[in-house]
Amino acid sequence: MSLKLSREKVNFLSRQILKLLFETEQVEFLVDSNEIRLSIVRSIEEEMKLYGQIDKKAVEKIHSQKKAIEEGSREWEILYRKYYNEEISKLGKITE
Repeated sequence: MSLKLSREKVNFLSRQILKLLFETEQVEFLVDSNEIRLSIVRSIEEEMKLYGQIDKKAVEKIHSQKKAIEEGSREWEILYRKYYNEEISKLGKITE
């Protein structure tokens, strides 16, 4: 269930974010715009990696159940959301 974005999509998003920043009068750029775009790309990739790890943990918890739960079933979806949200909330506690 993890979200995957192609390199092309990540680059597109980074350009769109940079464009919005350029349109904002309250932002002053102190480095080259390409450096900023590359930083945005790294941030997006780090976030995708983090959420991929959270996805993996949620799926592992489901597979660790004594009862086999069929992927795609209603029960699997409910457990996935529960475990995924638990991992997200743990992340929030870590970053606070």
